[in-house]
Amino acid sequence: MGSPRELRFITYLSPGLPKELFEAVAGHVGRELGIKTSLRVEPGFSGPPKGSDDAFSRNEADVGFMCAPPFLWLCDLDEPPVEFAGAAPVFRDARTKGEPVYFSEVVVDPRRGVERLSDIHTWAYNDPCSMSGFYSLLEKVGDTSGMVCSGSHPESIKKILAGEVDAAAIDSNALRMAFVKNPNLRSRLRIIETWGPFPIQPVAVRSRLPEKIKTNLLAALLSVGPRTAPPVFGLEGFASVGYEHYAAEKLTPSPLE
Repeated sequence: MGSPRELRFITYLSPGLPKELFEAVAGHVGRELGIKTSLRVEPGFSGPPKGSDDAFSRNEADVGFMCAPPFLWLCDLDEPPVEFAGAAPVFRDARTKGEPVYFSEVVVDPRRGVERLSDIHTWAYNDPCSMSGFYSLLEKVGDTSGMVCSGSHPESIKKILAGEVDAAAIDSNALRMAFVKNPNLRSRLRIIETWGPFPIQPVAVRSRLPEKIKTNLLAALLSVGPRTAPPVFGLEGFASVGYEHYAAEKLTPSPLE
């Protein structure tokens, strides 16, 4: 099998994380490999929902950024369409200690008098494929009757500020980017708990991609540094990861499915 003329990236993590971040990473990989790259954004889910069709099986994507649960569901198929690229991002956060992990921040509107989890009756979650926004919440709360799907972390924040829900569990990097985009949010939201750390969202590579491209892709990702993307995104680089990094996140389908 010959090498592809283009490496097709797809991200399921926007708008929580800006598409420009993934464009910067894809562009870096393209320059390192001397190959054209493209980026497709799939909003609404943090990865292909369990049992659904996916862009990798359809040979429409080669490299993907998605949350851990849908990635592991794809890996569990009889003929997995994806595998680990072997690297995952590290973001600027003193709590991570330079490891490829992130957190789930429980945020509320301080004007509503919510001080602790027992005060929360309604939640927004970004989508049922998300580790930070849904599965972390499911583990802590269990009952889904007070949960509303917003479609994204930014939309969950909007629902809190509009008084439609009491709280949401937000990806720590998505929350930081929300504060960057709108500094006034720092006074309008309060973090009352932090859950985690969780393994950062993995990078998936299409299983049938030529082995040489996979090897070169890994090397290119590991060469990413703080200057690859604008500093405002907080990307420090990529670290080597394997299946063992995500083994604890092998989650069963949600009760919403």
